[in-house]
Amino acid sequence: MTNRYPLAEVTKELVLVAQGKMKADLVIKNGSLINVCTAEILKHTDVAITHGRIALVGNADHTIGENTTIIDADGLYIAPGFMDGHIHVESSMLTVKEYAKTVVPSGTTAIFMDPHEIANVLGLRGVKLMMEDGQGVPLNVYTTMPSCVPAAPGFEDTGSELGTAEIHEAMSLKGVIGLGEMMNVPGVLSPDDNVHKALASTLNADKTITGHYPMSDIHAPLNAYIASGARCCHETVGQEETLAKMRLGMYVQIREGSAWHDVKETVKAITESHIDTRFANLVSDDAHPDTLLHLGHMNHIIKRAIEEGVNPITAIQMATINVAECFNLSRDLGSVTPGKWADIVLLSDLSKVKVEKVIINGELVASNGKMLMDIPKTAYPDFAKSTMHIGKVLTSKDFEIIAPSAFKDSVSVHVMGVSDAKVGTSHLIKKLPVKDGIVSTDPSMDIAKAAVIERHRATGSIGKGFVTGFSVREGAVASTVAHDAHNLLVVGTNDEDMALAANTLAEAQGGMVVVKNQKVLALNPLPIAGLMSSDSAQEVAARVAEIDKAWKTLGCDMVSPFMTMALLSLAVLPELRLTNRGLVDTVNFKFIDLFVQ
Repeated sequence: MTNRYPLAEVTKELVLVAQGKMKADLVIKNGSLINVCTAEILKHTDVAITHGRIALVGNADHTIGENTTIIDADGLYIAPGFMDGHIHVESSMLTVKEYAKTVVPSGTTAIFMDPHEIANVLGLRGVKLMMEDGQGVPLNVYTTMPSCVPAAPGFEDTGSELGTAEIHEAMSLKGVIGLGEMMNVPGVLSPDDNVHKALASTLNADKTITGHYPMSDIHAPLNAYIASGARCCHETVGQEETLAKMRLGMYVQIREGSAWHDVKETVKAITESHIDTRFANLVSDDAHPDTLLHLGHMNHIIKRAIEEGVNPITAIQMATINVAECFNLSRDLGSVTPGKWADIVLLSDLSKVKVEKVIINGELVASNGKMLMDIPKTAYPDFAKSTMHIGKVLTSKDFEIIAPSAFKDSVSVHVMGVSDAKVGTSHLIKKLPVKDGIVSTDPSMDIAKAAVIERHRATGSIGKGFVTGFSVREGAVASTVAHDAHNLLVVGTNDEDMALAANTLAEAQGGMVVVKNQKVLALNPLPIAGLMSSDSAQEVAARVAEIDKAWKTLGCDMVSPFMTMALLSLAVLPELRLTNRGLVDTVNFKFIDLFVQ
């Protein structure tokens, strides 16, 4: 694919083509333009393109020469390319190149990735690997530099740490568009010097601070958080918070991923309050490959907003011009207007957001759901594929939980409660039986054991606890996709299966596994940092389908149980989480004992 031309380099060519004094490279003829600037549809519209940019919108007959390529858009809608303003590519379990192959045919022309998953494992080296992976693909890959590695300092152990020096360095890297989600809300509000140095580096570079504010207090703390420079937030799950943030000038990134289905509730702020939607974005945050293959990417999320009552043009604005404005990129992206990069999608059905053709940088790159250009696989270096350092073979005894000596028959414990397609956990207290001094799980009460094993430096630390809501009756599951430290997370009903699950992933260099009665039912190896595979989306999706099927044999019928499980160790989300260091009360940000005294 040809290089992007900065506008400053091609102003003369654009001016000449617009006047017909030079002929266009490509002309889209006779489509119905979705004008996101004025929220209207303009029928019988042409678009003339040269040097990868739009020269003219209107009647382009005078720009057509004998070497001009013409795309007949009669019966089609012309819209700006779709943009995902907040995405963790690692959550797709694909490399950036494989991810691009998967989402571009669905109309995605730009992503704003926050690679803090790989950063927690490999640090700045990992971030740079993913940025390199995103070069030379027909997709605009922008990077927000991870801001919180580790996400919860003092509460977990990661494979790497990123400080203010690394963040300051990253702001000068080509392709870095801003600061990754600032989830250290206490650090912003306290205010912590290092946190505010990271904010200052971003602001001084005139780049965007992306936010992470899941708190229910939408008064003084929210004002303070936004005042620090946070421009957007994807952790908004209700109508009231959506309105509050947008009223304070914060872009609300309405999320619809594989597991987090927030569109239904959050768009009520738009459909019921009838507010101006310039501060509303649509994002995926996390999406599995089967979701991308079978439902789509941004086209699916736009469709979901439309299904919930959002005007189709408004929904498209929320994935185009609004995103460009959020990241200060509207000079180049976000609308089909003169001077912009020619990133365009052609739709045959507006309400269903059916994508027929995708044009990026003035080139037709996808048609009828298929890529038209070859994208080679990425060869990741060996150091990125050797990240499982546990130090020993685990046994069932490593997963035993010993009750305090005062409790002979039963003991009350703090328990994490999960819900399908919800980010938050509930902080519950349950009574469990004690046998021979060991606390037992109780599948009849839907209570399973959880363990987080440090896997970066073989420290031997293991945090243990209990979880309810998965409905697993037998067996065990394990994953190295365990936000954000990505240690080895195991959930199970018995210690023997938990040990087998953990050891299987240690041997596979990471991934996901389901075990039952000492047999591996399904395995999805993710050898790149324990997070990704270089296989195709189709291959990874097939393995994920086997994993989901295996979950069901254990009794769980959640939509994406592994994604819900992966957040059990994320000690920045309410209310109760488990890290390799122990149980964390994330409302008060403190460790608590597993046992209720």
